[in-house]
Amino acid sequence: MRRALATMVTVLLLAGCTPAPVESRPLPAVTVQDRTNSDGTSAPVADPIYPAYGNPSLDVLHYGLALTWAPQPRTLTGTATIRLRAVSAVPQIRLDFSAAYGIQSLSVDGAAATGRITDGDLVVDHPLAAGAVTTLGVSYAGTPATVPMPSHRGDVEPLGLTVTPDGDLWTMQEPYGASTWYPANDQPSDKALYDIAVTVPDGWSAIASGTPGPASGGTFHYSSTYPVASYLTTLAVGRYTKTELTGPHGLPITLWTRTASDAATLDSLGRLPEYVQWLEDRFGPYPFPSTGAVLVPSASAMETQQMMTIGAPVLKDSATASDVLLHELAHQWFGDAVGPSTWQDVWLNEGWATYLEQLHRAGSDPAAMDRWERAARSADADLRHRLGPPGHPKADSFAENNVYLCPALMLHQLRKALGDREFFALGRAWSAAHTGTAQDRAAFVTFVNHRTGRDFTSLIDAWLDSPTTPS
Repeated sequence: MRRALATMVTVLLLAGCTPAPVESRPLPAVTVQDRTNSDGTSAPVADPIYPAYGNPSLDVLHYGLALTWAPQPRTLTGTATIRLRAVSAVPQIRLDFSAAYGIQSLSVDGAAATGRITDGDLVVDHPLAAGAVTTLGVSYAGTPATVPMPSHRGDVEPLGLTVTPDGDLWTMQEPYGASTWYPANDQPSDKALYDIAVTVPDGWSAIASGTPGPASGGTFHYSSTYPVASYLTTLAVGRYTKTELTGPHGLPITLWTRTASDAATLDSLGRLPEYVQWLEDRFGPYPFPSTGAVLVPSASAMETQQMMTIGAPVLKDSATASDVLLHELAHQWFGDAVGPSTWQDVWLNEGWATYLEQLHRAGSDPAAMDRWERAARSADADLRHRLGPPGHPKADSFAENNVYLCPALMLHQLRKALGDREFFALGRAWSAAHTGTAQDRAAFVTFVNHRTGRDFTSLIDAWLDSPTTPS
């Protein structure tokens, strides 16, 4: 997610550059997990920051969503076919779901079931033994309703599926909010596969996360064959114009703009192939079959998987647009391909994206990175004082600047210690070896130490845990 600009813009606009490449010993080959044919199996864990969301006893394998949007009565009608596995024995099937919807029918493995929505959960009266795999069917209808975002950021907006005055739909839903439009295990550790079909009126378009499929009869199709965390799904409906680009090695890039004013952003969006190439040069091939961006009337931007959700206003300035698009694209490697298992480790997403945004902005000025570090350290001290260290985020201060800048500085220390070649190889290996999974700090530290043959535990822990800026 794009960070709030209020306290960061002065620091991040200090352009910098990377040091000259440093020669180092040969690195071991990257082991890549081929997740293309994954069945969506995850290892869900309870989230310590937002324990009311998610059910660690269930592992959703696949979501099949068939949705219809009627803008005049503002009604979303949906059928969710959810294949899931019981991690442990459960007396009921319980998923996050908004009380804005009425349940029309429920089934378990094709047989009628009973259930209800209570306290933000869909509860289905059907026990499951540990290891059991079942298919839950849910038909529902209602007018979408958002939930508050637990943050003080300057770009705070309600989370989840938003209905505009014109009857359009759009959503941004980190850390939770997917459950405002479909029943979900709404936590980052449970990644799943998706097939999404959305039917809209004539002249309207529907855009969702995943690889675009055929559109016919007002129904648009999208599929995700790489596992997706619920917060990284997206949906937008409106009168859109579609533009197609080609990225490196033929990568399909799809852009969706809404109005004449949005069309003015196409110059900035047209640089996406360039940004993909910059990232591929350092971290290997783009990790998914396609990419793109859909513009929405938001003050922020979001790295939704394969189809970034971008607030049109943040692209008005070309320099800011470059930072935003590079940041969200970087998340496709760091946050989407491999993300955090709980919101305790959101720094794993934002530290990488923030640091790469700064390196891209750096250009070729040989002194600027030192200026950035000095200014960033000053900002880091204030952030730790006000918000605490990045490894211990506060529940009421989600995705504030401490989880962006502070871990970016930590990565800068790693890069200075390793040199460019080994640092970029480390990042490439981390993303490639864990694609399709959710990881935590312990896994990252273990990986760094094993990959480099050096013990960086104290350095990483100091930057993530210290109440003051490490020296």
